[in-house]
Amino acid sequence: MKQAFALSTQALDPWAHLLASGTLVLVRLGGVIALAPPFNSPGVPPRLKVSFLLAMTILLTPIAAGIPQADVDLNISSVLGEMSVGLLFGFSLSLLNEALLFAGSLLGISFSFSLANLLDPNSRVDTPVLGILLNWFGILVILAAGLDRLVLAAVMRSLAVVPLGRATMHLGAAHQCVAMISGIFFAGLQLATPVMAASIAVEVTVALIGRFAPALPAHVVGIPVKTIVSYVILIGSLAIWPAWIERHFSSLLDEAQRMVAG
Repeated sequence: MKQAFALSTQALDPWAHLLASGTLVLVRLGGVIALAPPFNSPGVPPRLKVSFLLAMTILLTPIAAGIPQADVDLNISSVLGEMSVGLLFGFSLSLLNEALLFAGSLLGISFSFSLANLLDPNSRVDTPVLGILLNWFGILVILAAGLDRLVLAAVMRSLAVVPLGRATMHLGAAHQCVAMISGIFFAGLQLATPVMAASIAVEVTVALIGRFAPALPAHVVGIPVKTIVSYVILIGSLAIWPAWIERHFSSLLDEAQRMVAG
């Protein structure tokens, strides 16, 4: 009887190890899917997100559990460590959406749309119309370029670099996150600079015409001309935006991997 009980306990140990590994993998992937684009898009149904999360967990659990350095032990430390890795990936990649929203705010000023806001389904706050448009444009570029697969590949590599149960947060990661947040303003300004420059040039031209020819109604046609010129420059600059979004997305992903490995 004792021998039979010992054999049944030994048979349950691999399953318990696999179940614990699956739980930790689920926590790590959950942080990525919760924050990283395009998985955080409200256009993706929650049931589809959960199904995708469970499917990826089932596929990655045998690989993660077989890594020799893995310390599969369900406790507060291991769960928080895995959650920090997933949230670090998701937070880093979500900064691309924030950069696009900031660029949309700057473009709205140039287009005289600064008072035209819509309810953003992501943040649940009033957001400039062009900010929402650029946000969806960024998601389209990510899907078209296959960058979503790069995110999953990076998470798979992180299982080898930081095995299950070995993840820890350090102060350097917080400093790097602050530096990445500060880069949002520069990235958004890069995207909006051509349109802003054209808008300022039109305003200066209209002001000079009104100064030297007061009889002409320059101020009446100033806003329509500025809007038309801004549209033309924006359409022309859209040709280089996909390459910029891909490059910026890849750099954010590389930075997240360095912070996790550090």
